[in-house]
Formats: sequence, C-alpha cells, structure tokens
Amino acid sequence: MITLANTNLNVHPLCLGGNVFGFSADVDNSEIVLNYYFDNGGNFIDTADMYSQWAPGHVGGESETIIGNWMKKRGNRSQMVIATKVAKLDTRPGLKPANIKAACDESLKRLQTDFIDLYYAHQDDPDTPIEETLGAFDELIKAGKVRYIAASNFTAERLQESLDVSVKLNLSSYVACQDQYNLMDREYEKTLMPTLKANGLSQIPFYGLARGFLTGKYRPGVTVESVRATGVANSYANDRGWAMLEKLDQIAKDKNTSIASIALAWLRAQPTVSAPIASATKLEQIKELMPVIELTSPELQLLTNS
Repeated sequence: MITLANTNLNVHPLCLGGNVFGFSADVDNSEIVLNYYFDNGGNFIDTADMYSQWAPGHVGGESETIIGNWMKKRGNRSQMVIATKVAKLDTRPGLKPANIKAACDESLKRLQTDFIDLYYAHQDDPDTPIEETLGAFDELIKAGKVRYIAASNFTAERLQESLDVSVKLNLSSYVACQDQYNLMDREYEKTLMPTLKANGLSQIPFYGLARGFLTGKYRPGVTVESVRATGVANSYANDRGWAMLEKLDQIAKDKNTSIASIALAWLRAQPTVSAPIASATKLEQIKELMPVIELTSPELQLLTNS
C-alpha cells in the first residue's frame, strides 16, 4: 500500500478504472473483475458520474451503480477508497456550487455510501469563479460527504490559480490530479508535472496503458475486437509504438510477467505519480494488471528514452 500525499488515504499501487463497468464490461464481468481486484489486495477504484452516458441507452451513473451494488454485496465499503467525479455528466454539467452539491448527493446514492473518499472536478469550468467551486467542495468536506478533493483535465495555470485561491481563502485544496499520461503520451511531463512537483500533489493518471495498446494485444497485422480499436490504431500503431512493445516484451520476459505490468511499473516510477489507473473488462485482464513490479534503473532508462 502507498499513502497519497496530503491525505491519510492508503491505497493499492493500481487504481482500478471503473469507466468500463456497465459499458464494455457487463454487470457479471464487472463483479468478477472487482472481486479479483479486492481479493488480491486492491482497494482503490476510480469512477465518475458520467460513466457510461456515451453508450446507447445509457444516461450516466451506470458505473457508480455497479460499484455501489458490489460493495453492498461484499460488505466492504470501509475497506475501499472510492474516487468519483463531477462536471461532465450531461445532466450535471460544470462546477457551479448547486450542481456540485446535487451531483455529490446523486453519486452517494448510486454508490450506496455516506461519503466519497476522493472527489474530482472532472474538468475545469471557466464560467464559474474558482472561489465558488472551491467553496462548494469545502462545504461538502465539512459536511462529511467528501474526504478530499482533486482536479482532472486542468491546465497548469488554472490548477495553480485554484491552489492559490484555496490558500488565500482558507478553503479545502486539491490534493491530487488525474490526467492522461503513459509511455506513449508524455506531454504531461512538460505541461503539468512541474506544477504538481512544486505543490507536492499526486498524479493518478488515466489511460495508463494507452487505451489498451500497452497490454500488447495490438500487433502488426492483428485485428483487435474492441470499442477502442480504431482510436488506438490511429494513435499508436506506428513504428514508435511497435518499437515500444518490443522493449516491453523483452523486460516482461526477463521478469516473467505481463507487459501491462511493466508499462504500469514505469509509470509508477515517474515523479509525482502515485497510483496509475487501468481498467479491465474480464478476469484475464485484471490478472495481467495486478502484479506490482519494480524496474531497475537500466530498464527505466531504456523505456524512458524511447
């Protein structure tokens, strides 16, 4: 277990992504994945109120509902660290105070819990004054409905401004961030990492496996059946991507583990990163993600310089 900076939250080094629950993973497969994760020491789950409103016939909240029902069945809420988000659900958009409070209550109901461990602003809302947004989050913390707050998809400038407002007005402050970062997508190192370093915040990155590319299932000439396949092919199915997989293959072979676990190990070793997020739709996938591997300096350097 690791402790997230600025909190007393002790979490597993892999944060299980809930974006697939109720979408590409049905209820049964979602619970199989959740059970394996929990039974093997996992306790940190990431979801959002808008998961999975993009699917035909869905309205959002499907993932939270599955997680809430599962925790009730297992009777394990006190052992879990649950993160969810507000701002991107079509029926609860933005970060105005009334919307944050209403969205929080709805998430609590779906999750069947009295509190959210880590509550994210899912994206910035430039139309709402920062002090109003932070004031609403502060009220939720004081009411015991939220333990800590975090920011996702903010620019470095807006993040720093938010942190400064928290100090100036003595309001609860963001303790962590969630942004896209993996071996194939490294813009974060130039854009946000310096701000997180300067303020001692944790990064809990999404797309830790580059939307599944870094699991190794995408190979030259191989057709992958996945809702993400087209986007993955357009972004990563190129010489740089294939070269990365070759390096991951070799390290994974040497350590007798999956290439997914190696890709996540590299991510965990990067400055500011605490627990990368990765999702699984079935048992075989979560088994590949769970091993917590430590890489040597030469191995880290080999991957970093790719």
